[in-house]
Amino acid sequence: MQNVATETAKPRIKKEKKKKRGFIADFKRNKALYLMMIPGIIFFIIFCYVPMVGLIMAFENFNIMDGIFGSQLNGIENFKFLLSPSMLPDLSRAVYNTVFLNVLWIISGTIAAVGLAVVFNEIRRSRLSKLTQSLSILPNFLSWVIIALFLDVFLNTRTGIITNLLANVGMKLNFYQDPKVWPLVLVVLKIWQGAGYGSIIYLATITGIDSQIYEAAEIDGASRWTQITKITLPILMPTVVLLTLFSIGKIFNGDFGMLYAIIGDNSTLYPTTDVIDTYVYRMMRTLNEFGLSTAVGLVQSVVGLFMVMIANWLAKKFAPESAIF
Repeated sequence: MQNVATETAKPRIKKEKKKKRGFIADFKRNKALYLMMIPGIIFFIIFCYVPMVGLIMAFENFNIMDGIFGSQLNGIENFKFLLSPSMLPDLSRAVYNTVFLNVLWIISGTIAAVGLAVVFNEIRRSRLSKLTQSLSILPNFLSWVIIALFLDVFLNTRTGIITNLLANVGMKLNFYQDPKVWPLVLVVLKIWQGAGYGSIIYLATITGIDSQIYEAAEIDGASRWTQITKITLPILMPTVVLLTLFSIGKIFNGDFGMLYAIIGDNSTLYPTTDVIDTYVYRMMRTLNEFGLSTAVGLVQSVVGLFMVMIANWLAKKFAPESAIF
């Protein structure tokens, strides 16, 4: 029996040694790539994992003088208070707005990014292609504060360009007093700001498609539109599904920088623009309830994790090549 055990153990030891040698050899061969990973790993450790210590505040009656580790624990009282009749209406509105706006952004952003990638790929002149790509990516590098200032030029009640144009055709709109129009405004802004940058990955996928496939389709008499619908878009689908999975993970995270820069503390627009992030920030700033805001953030992250798991399960079931794990 001992001989059998030792014989079975030897192959395992050899395999482990091979794995170690394989990693060491791979590290020596790609040392520069491994070293390039270090700044990214340090970034995620400092800004993503170390702050998770602050989640303790969700279970504390946090006092800024006592600090995180000195404040009194109160169990799940913060979570109970969030679900109380006094807090539930505002929180449920923020949750609904967050999910609703994110769904609009994911759908419209994906369609716009894929469409731009296809258009860029169809532009045959290299200079024109580079110019259009650069112009479409440029808005992504503009601060939302600057965009909010430009937006005021168009939507201002008295001097706004769009406001005056609509008034000339008999449509009087006060954009900063009418919450119903803001989902459309925010979708347009999100597409304008992020579609060009989002098209980069799709364009890279398209350029990686074997040109012989298009040549064979052209010989068979397929038009450019047929090639796009029958070749380009089907090959793009795994990438679309994968990026959508990543987006679903943040479906409970509102774009705080965008919404607070544009909406600010305009309570008139809260019915359609108040999201979880702005709700948490307002609670923390006005009520000084760090424990409650941390509890909301914790629930937000946990639900986002479950959404990713469910979306990945669906992707694994219907499109296995697009699943994350």
